[in-house]
Amino acid sequence: MNTTHGCIDFHTHAFPDQVAASAIPALEEKGNVKAYLDGTVSDLLASMDRAGIEKSVICSIATRPEQFRPILDWSRAIRSPRIIPFPSVHPADPGCTEHIHRIAELGFKGIKLHPYYQDFFLDDPDLDPLYRAVADHGLLLVVHTGLDIGFPPDDRAAPQRILNLARRLPTLRLVTTHLGGWNMWDEVRRTLTGLPVYMELSFSLDFLDQIRLRDMIESHPPGYVLFGSDSPWADQATTLKMLGRLGLDEELYRGIVRENALGLLG
Repeated sequence: MNTTHGCIDFHTHAFPDQVAASAIPALEEKGNVKAYLDGTVSDLLASMDRAGIEKSVICSIATRPEQFRPILDWSRAIRSPRIIPFPSVHPADPGCTEHIHRIAELGFKGIKLHPYYQDFFLDDPDLDPLYRAVADHGLLLVVHTGLDIGFPPDDRAAPQRILNLARRLPTLRLVTTHLGGWNMWDEVRRTLTGLPVYMELSFSLDFLDQIRLRDMIESHPPGYVLFGSDSPWADQATTLKMLGRLGLDEELYRGIVRENALGLLG
């Protein structure tokens, strides 16, 4: 039987306490979605305790260039053995490559980018200096992929753009959220499945049927699939239960919920 002890959630969100009270209602309205937590680190830790999750990666998003510094300072304040913050830079910030150096210097493991909230196309060659800085400093890049429930649909984070970027910059360790592209899974299956591209599972387990999920997971390199919930927008314990119900091979399951993430985080 699959167990959840010591799991790692590779995709969560939280905010400074004074920001969470306003950020969560605003994001709920924008995405027409209800949060399961109040958006604070303390509530996330309580959720982790309930779900048997050992560590969570908190993905921040700098929606404006000037948010780099406060996000970085907050990330330094909250990190712990259980909380692994990924700060963010804004692609339009002329200092973003220097910021990448500072993030690496401070010992962070990676950054988060979001093509919708930060208004860019994933494979835009103009972003190559940013991507190369991430790769050269040995950082991970977690990026929103696929469509986004809070924005009109377009292809800015489509699977083909992921493939274009992966081919152009093969040293970039790119972690694609939502099983390679939210609500674009037919294209993911044609374009990305089977290739050495990291995928985490948030917001796919409750949108795809079990047959398609098992096919996509079992057809992908086993070391390249990660558990993620997208908490507070999904419940961590429920998301783990949905993964457990797929009846995956025990070794594959343990890789997804822990070992693959440990390999990336060091």
